[in-house]
Amino acid sequence: MAFQVREGRERAGDRTGEVLELVAADESVRAEVWPHWGFNCLRWQVRQSDGRWADILYAAADWETNPVPTRSGHPILFPFPGRLGHGTLVHEGRRYTLPANDATKSHAIHGFTPRYRWRFIEAAEGDDCAAVTGEFRLGMDLPDLADRWPADFALAVTYRLYRDRLRVEARVRNLGPGTLPFGLGYHPYFRLPGVHDPDVGGHVLQAHVTAVWEAVENLPTGRRGYLTGDRDFRQPRPIGTTPLDDVFTGVGAAPSGPGGMAELAVLSHPRALGRVRLWADPDFRELVLFTPPHRQAVAIEPYTCSADAANLALHGIDSGWKILPVGGEWAAAVEYRWEPIEV
Repeated sequence: MAFQVREGRERAGDRTGEVLELVAADESVRAEVWPHWGFNCLRWQVRQSDGRWADILYAAADWETNPVPTRSGHPILFPFPGRLGHGTLVHEGRRYTLPANDATKSHAIHGFTPRYRWRFIEAAEGDDCAAVTGEFRLGMDLPDLADRWPADFALAVTYRLYRDRLRVEARVRNLGPGTLPFGLGYHPYFRLPGVHDPDVGGHVLQAHVTAVWEAVENLPTGRRGYLTGDRDFRQPRPIGTTPLDDVFTGVGAAPSGPGGMAELAVLSHPRALGRVRLWADPDFRELVLFTPPHRQAVAIEPYTCSADAANLALHGIDSGWKILPVGGEWAAAVEYRWEPIEV
């Protein structure tokens, strides 16, 4: 097989568990998935000409001692991405309250799945890619919070590593007993190989979006604003010193990829070994751009809904919030495509 899956064990923080390495047989590209930390694809790397591995996804240097699950790699955010205002969900007349776990301790953030153990389901090896699948079931894997959401769910995610891309496939099943409200988001951190700048200001970003959700204290008001000034990345330009933490909407690129995918964003740098292009199925209709305080990476995050989407939907605002019937299934995919620069 041209691609393999290798299994090992690693410790980060207070957890030891299986780590899955997806790797080309010639060791030109690899990825590393940690089921015991939210099924996070912590690393995606390509081999440099000097033989060393170069990271495409950013992982914090202190991951092993301080594995904050939403600050490295590719966190999976479900059943809601972003903040849920005041940790409150009202669904079909019933109120649900979630832990206020954002930085301000005022709102719930990023759902249940990035912080807890997932179950490794299966691996596949082939001539063109390697794949691993993990699953998180609310009632089975986090029973103490099962009554905090209207229905039990199973979220299965498959990472597929090819030579030129990392594909992420998600499938949601509603296990009942009621309808399942949800949104899904990914929170990948990028810093391009070959760049040795002190921060990501020199990275060039293009985002195919047409509007931004206006927000007050990180919660959308329900109004969409025009892109102006340092929030307008419709044409490629350096990130510069702009502190980003915004939810954009109105994907402007027409579906033109395999299976009807559309390109959402492109990240490049004049001295990088390549560029990353982010493609997604149409259900990923929002895009978050975020620069963490350390500015060592930029997060380019495809979401199926806005932040606080449940509360916006409650007021009749089209936020992308989804409702799945009992026994229903939903599936969608995202691809991060690596384009090496020919020297």
